[in-house]
Amino acid sequence: MKNIMVFGASGTIGRAVVQALSQRGYKAIAIMRPAHSDSAHNPNMLLDVENCETAHLDIFDAQQRNDCMKTHQPVAIISCLASRTGTPADAQKIDLEAQTLILDSAKAMGIAQFILLSAICVQRPQLAFQKAKLLFESRLADSGLAYSIVRPTAFFKSLSGQVARVKAGKPFLVFGDGKLTSCKPISDRDLAHFLVDCLDDEQKHNQILPIGGPGPPITPLDQAEALFTFTGNDPKIRHIPLWFLNGLIALLRLAGLIFPAAAEKAELAKIGRYYATQSMLLWDDKAQCYDAEATPSYGSDHLFEHYQHVISGTKQVDLRDHAIF
Repeated sequence: MKNIMVFGASGTIGRAVVQALSQRGYKAIAIMRPAHSDSAHNPNMLLDVENCETAHLDIFDAQQRNDCMKTHQPVAIISCLASRTGTPADAQKIDLEAQTLILDSAKAMGIAQFILLSAICVQRPQLAFQKAKLLFESRLADSGLAYSIVRPTAFFKSLSGQVARVKAGKPFLVFGDGKLTSCKPISDRDLAHFLVDCLDDEQKHNQILPIGGPGPPITPLDQAEALFTFTGNDPKIRHIPLWFLNGLIALLRLAGLIFPAAAEKAELAKIGRYYATQSMLLWDDKAQCYDAEATPSYGSDHLFEHYQHVISGTKQVDLRDHAIF
């Protein structure tokens, strides 16, 4: 049984990867934050997964990293680490520095393969976290390890922030006309299995792999229509003009000259504006547009089925930092 070390195992994608590894006959070594950390998630949540062992590790401690890899002897690493907020300091620490330290230890310990969960939005980088991810992608590609850089489109979780609003009879919020952007969202489960596919599929080695879920692209208005249908509530949509976001960012930047907290909120508002104006699809640089047909599809889970499960209460969504609205 091959040992696969999973970093970011406490997140929703990381947990799905651990499940997928177990189902596919691998042993997952789930790396968790130190047990004494205030930010550590419940370490028992993975213990009921067959063929899984948890290890608590301070990623920034070189001795702990090397000892852990030496003890468990993984044949590959799957890193699902990502900064929680996307702010410059968080992105620098997690998306670049922490990932680089893991890569350095993997090389030192003779681990041959590294699978990275990145994001499709890095293809048009404007934000700090996108630039940090791109820089690490470059370091990984130059490392000499067999690598797979997986760039998913949108997660179901990131498109679930307004389910509770609509269920409660509140308006669905859209930026602009609600048709400016679209995506081919992919579920945690399907994405996890795609990441695990990269272990043995040589056609996925040393590649950048954009990936979306099944079905046609979905706009915010499509999401709203589905939610109104599933809840049975009267359609109510509130359009937020893009100039409002631009004005908010300008005000926060100005306030940030005096109050550091406002500067951080300005960065968060910039992230919001990016997702309000950019589709999570493959970018065609020659045609200067997003190409839904060229965006690869994978899996069988559909966003609207996910909405039905959430509305009925058969599935819970832990939004964490995805709770925009």
